[in-house]
Amino acid sequence: MRQQKWKTASEQQKQYAISLAEVEQAWSKVKAKGGKGGVDGESIKSYEGRLDKNLYKLWNRMSSGSYHPQAVQRVEIPKGDGTKRPLGIPTIEDRIAQEVVRARFEPVMESFFHRDSYGFRPGKSAPEAVRTCRERCWRYDWVLDVDIQKFFDTIDHELMLKAVRHHCKERWIELYIERWLKAPVELIDGSRAYPERGTPQGGVISPLLANLYLHYAFDNWITKSFPGVKFERYADDIVIHCETEEETRKVELALKARLAECGLTLHPEKTKVVYCKDGNRTGWYPTKKFTFLGYTFRPRRAENTASGKKFTNFLPAVSAEAGKKFRTRLRELGLLKLTHLTLGDLTRQLNERLRGWYGYFSHFYRSALEAMSRWLDSALTRWLRRKYQLSWQQAIRLLNRLIQQNPRRFVHWAFRNPGRAV
Repeated sequence: MRQQKWKTASEQQKQYAISLAEVEQAWSKVKAKGGKGGVDGESIKSYEGRLDKNLYKLWNRMSSGSYHPQAVQRVEIPKGDGTKRPLGIPTIEDRIAQEVVRARFEPVMESFFHRDSYGFRPGKSAPEAVRTCRERCWRYDWVLDVDIQKFFDTIDHELMLKAVRHHCKERWIELYIERWLKAPVELIDGSRAYPERGTPQGGVISPLLANLYLHYAFDNWITKSFPGVKFERYADDIVIHCETEEETRKVELALKARLAECGLTLHPEKTKVVYCKDGNRTGWYPTKKFTFLGYTFRPRRAENTASGKKFTNFLPAVSAEAGKKFRTRLRELGLLKLTHLTLGDLTRQLNERLRGWYGYFSHFYRSALEAMSRWLDSALTRWLRRKYQLSWQQAIRLLNRLIQQNPRRFVHWAFRNPGRAV
């Protein structure tokens, strides 16, 4: 039925050449990603209940130029430093429309983006960015750890659209990007704001726009201005590698001026110069660590696998902030207090949360995960004690028996050293 209706519709003369299949494919991706609905209260489930009608209407509006987005719902999520990060939640329909544009525009931009831009790009990943950063910290003594203050809130709309026009020859893509940039934001108190700058984090199209903006504001600029300098960028998280402190200071001053030209500001406290201290570097500098994509880089003890010799290297490991944030999330979830669960239920539900965290932070310096594993075992011991009304020592013995029976029952057990228990 849908295909027949759409075939008839597709034969009509439309202003913009958007295929019907693109809308359906976009819906599939939005549905797979899930998430809450926006200001209209429409959920993925309710939208799907009238799917034929909804997708047809959206296609008709987008291809005729009459599509206008609804307001973006503002929510706030806590950050590791105690502050809150504002996110924008578009409606389900607006997410589908953004996915249509992203799928059409992203392949155009991929041929232009810099190889050291890693965020939200096909074939790129955060662990790849961390690995490249680690290797360059071994080759370059100094790092400029860059923090752009309120980047997503301060993107200049005109500069953004200028970059879009430069690469996109399809008028409807520019038209809808402009409408998304200028769409009202419904604040937490129910009032609405009409932004003159910025693009809300949380939209499907926002990561692509962020990469495009910083491609010109930073990537192209630093490649031309400082051709010997290397960097890694993941969205607005940037690490720059330099050979000397003097060069690092020079890059910092130039970058501050460059970002100002683009309406952006270096965070005066979070942007810092770092000395990549290791056993072979004899210099001194007060700041010898930085955090990139959840990993803290600092001097750490290492071992030569061939000779067994110990030495100091500059290495990444899971940050204290990442561990604290994950423990807080587990506490808020309350899963380890639900004593009505069976051991099998607890195992399945807890492993769903542990798998992604351990999978990501096990890429580098795995021994740093032991602190989290000990905390989890302590929490499991408390759960066993309450569940079976045991003494603390009895609960510890039971946990150790469970580890011996199945050392891979919980995700963190499989990551720890063999035979280690509480």
